[in-house]
Amino acid sequence: MAPMSARDPGARRFTATDALQALPLQLGRSQRYSLGVPRGFAIASDGSRVLFIRARGGLDRTSCLWVLDERGERLLADPETLGGEDVVPEPERVRRERVRERSTGIVSFSADQDASAAVFGLGANLWIATTRGDVRQLPCAGAPFDPRIDPRGKRVAYVSDGAVRVLELADGTDTLLVSPERPDVTYGLAEHVAAEEMGRQRGHWWAPDGSTLLVARVDNSPVERWWIAEPSAPWSAPTQVFYPAAGTANADVSLWVLGLDGSRREVLWDRHAFEYLTSADWDRHGPLISVQSRDQRTVQTLAVDPGTGETTLLWEETDSCWVALVPGTPVRTDSGRLVVVSDVGNARRLVVGGEPVTADGLQVHEVLGTAGESVWFVASTEPTEHHVWCYTEGRTTRLTEGHGLHRASVAGETAVVQAFTEDGHRAHVVGPVLGGTSVTCTDETPLVAPVIRWLSVGPRELRTALVMPRSHEDGSMRLPVLMYPYAGPAVQRVTRARHWYFVEAQWFAEHGFAVVIADGAGTPGRGPAWEREILGDMLSPVIADQVAALQGAAEASGDLDLDRVAIRGWSYGGLLALACVLRRPDVFHAAVAGAAPVDLLLSDTHCLERYLGHPKQCPESYRRCSPVHEAAALTRPLLMVHGTADDNVVVADPLRMSAALLAAGKHHELLLLPTATHMVLDPDVTANLLLHELRFLRHALASPQEPLGAPRR
Repeated sequence: MAPMSARDPGARRFTATDALQALPLQLGRSQRYSLGVPRGFAIASDGSRVLFIRARGGLDRTSCLWVLDERGERLLADPETLGGEDVVPEPERVRRERVRERSTGIVSFSADQDASAAVFGLGANLWIATTRGDVRQLPCAGAPFDPRIDPRGKRVAYVSDGAVRVLELADGTDTLLVSPERPDVTYGLAEHVAAEEMGRQRGHWWAPDGSTLLVARVDNSPVERWWIAEPSAPWSAPTQVFYPAAGTANADVSLWVLGLDGSRREVLWDRHAFEYLTSADWDRHGPLISVQSRDQRTVQTLAVDPGTGETTLLWEETDSCWVALVPGTPVRTDSGRLVVVSDVGNARRLVVGGEPVTADGLQVHEVLGTAGESVWFVASTEPTEHHVWCYTEGRTTRLTEGHGLHRASVAGETAVVQAFTEDGHRAHVVGPVLGGTSVTCTDETPLVAPVIRWLSVGPRELRTALVMPRSHEDGSMRLPVLMYPYAGPAVQRVTRARHWYFVEAQWFAEHGFAVVIADGAGTPGRGPAWEREILGDMLSPVIADQVAALQGAAEASGDLDLDRVAIRGWSYGGLLALACVLRRPDVFHAAVAGAAPVDLLLSDTHCLERYLGHPKQCPESYRRCSPVHEAAALTRPLLMVHGTADDNVVVADPLRMSAALLAAGKHHELLLLPTATHMVLDPDVTANLLLHELRFLRHALASPQEPLGAPRR
């Protein structure tokens, strides 16, 4: 049955059974309810308009460019009328994979400081749209990647074939600024670990006056070459990937100041001691960068003299475990005061001008930007909620209310504030011109809404979400349990918003499960010490917390059947699911492990060395956290799922695990998804994978004596 849009009045004719059957395909077609959510806000410096991207509806994968001003919302550019997106250039395909982009069309853009013009790539073409309603194709050399209009709106820099070019908007003159010396060198692109792990997807930045560019040069010659082949298409050539596996060489990254007059100066820092370029930007005070040591225990913030390339140390952060990289930092106020985030005691605190300005109990997650001398940021006192705060004139003020996740895009006196709550998504403008105006959200409403019992269990007060069947009556039935964590580093799952995984959890609950989702050791929001509990061992403390959360949920509801417990997860969650069923078969009786990195020596440098150290110094840490060495311990049903085109957790991981299990004589199931990457984008595959998992779990947990959802005796 094809799912009906929940926004369609006809959806009211759905019965509960219809909705339950249609929900997996709705999840797939809505790309996990991400389509139709406005994003990528660019705000005019005077607050008079806001540009953003959004699909027309929650089942439409094509994102369009919109403007919001005093006349309301208007469509500026529709990819379907511009000729569509026939081919996605390889650098753009890679970028979308790194940021987990699920839509097509105009998925990113760059605007000038007045938000009066925006440039974007669409397929192999370059386009500009203005708020006057003009949309025109721009001439370009080759397929453009990451086009960036300069703040004054006079020219566009873009990358093509690893070279940086500049296009003059006035006359169409296209100048080659710098080109790669060898095939394994690129300019203007981010290397793998920067895009996948550090959150830096960009490789070139305009000066405020539009006369100069700061450009990253990436030399991949030291990096191992991996080949990602598609087994379902043996006639196609494999894709070469420069993949810095743990313990191997990283790319050699340098920075250059390139003038439009042909001048070229290298930015100078100790690249041997600090081989990671974690952030870069160019504000009114000049270029500002941060660099990190290979062991990730030191981060330096450096001011760059664009005339000489010399750098000046502004701030150094050190930690005996690792220094956390906080999005949006470093940044400077109008007067030049440096804004960073530092772990002080057991709090991640905002630091302005060298002084911590937030309280001990406030955990800062992200810096949103500065306006004059004010600093906007996201922080939490309760881990399940994130709020927008502002520091100004020595005072810190919370600007958002209610349960949920809140963030904002800021420019001058104007901000677009977004709220992700249990009721859905909302966005509105705060400011002198458009203040109080809402931005339309067209995302789908789930056909089955999650009903969550929020718990804080055990001595460690583990934040836990318990999802039961909507019709369940306490004491009426013993329910098998499905644990559905991510629970790993850098990711929270138990936050009070209508996340797609809560919808999935409710779907499983309606099929007779009690679903438990818990955040434990290593997850953000509980302070630096909590995050660092996984140093040297990314599994043992996390498994212990999952067991404690399960026991705490069972104490909160006596209807959980602890003799029938399954666990499912994806990526690190898949690794955790596999480790749980291998190490604690007394607690976990079946597992679904999706995209699981079973041999951590196949994972990248920046992610794994942060937690486990360098493999040459800490080989036992990698062995301890790699379930491929524990295959002989399997005694419970196991389903592994993996995309054959995954270049983040490669398909070699499940194949090695399957080989080790077979060699040990252990029955298991391996489901490969042809052409799927670390994301599953095909709606039919998404829907049918859920159904396949449901059948596996029902069979694994049900027994002749105790059918699924057995009444109490």
